[in-house]
Amino acid sequence: MTNAVIVDIVRTASGKGKPGGALSPVHPADLLATVLRALVERTGIDPEQVDDVIAGCVGQVGDQAQNIGRTALLTAGFPESVPGTTIDRQCGSSQQAVHFAAQGVIAGAYDVAVAGGVESMSRVPLGSAAGAGDPLAPLGARFASLPTRASGPS
Repeated sequence: MTNAVIVDIVRTASGKGKPGGALSPVHPADLLATVLRALVERTGIDPEQVDDVIAGCVGQVGDQAQNIGRTALLTAGFPESVPGTTIDRQCGSSQQAVHFAAQGVIAGAYDVAVAGGVESMSRVPLGSAAGAGDPLAPLGARFASLPTRASGPS
C-alpha cells in the first residue's frame, strides 16, 4: 500500500472577515494563488508534476464561484494541464480536501496532490451562496426546529 505524506504546510495571513478588513481588497483566487506559489517555492516541486489541486470553499458564489481551486492554480502560474477542483463540506471543506488528496495518493491515482482552501468572508459573507433561495426548506418537515426563510429564525 502507498503511503500519503504531507510535505509542507503554508497558510495566508488572516484578518477580520468584514468589508474594509485588511484582506478585503485581495481577490480570493489571488489569496489562494499566493499560498500555491509559496508552496512551490518552499518545496521546489515542479508544478507540472502536480496531479491535482483540491480546494475547499464553502461560499462558492461571487468572487469564489466558477471553481476557485482551478482559478487559483492558474493564477499561481501552474500549467493548464494541472487539474483543480473545489469542494464544499461546510466548515470541514479544507480538511476534506486533504483527505481526498491523501486518498488519491493511497489509491495510486496521484503521485503529487495539493490540498487547501480559501474563504474570503469580507467579499463573500457566510450564507451568500443561498442567494434569494431557501435551500433548507425541504428539510423543514424532518427537522421542525430548522429555520427556513419562510419561518425565520427559531
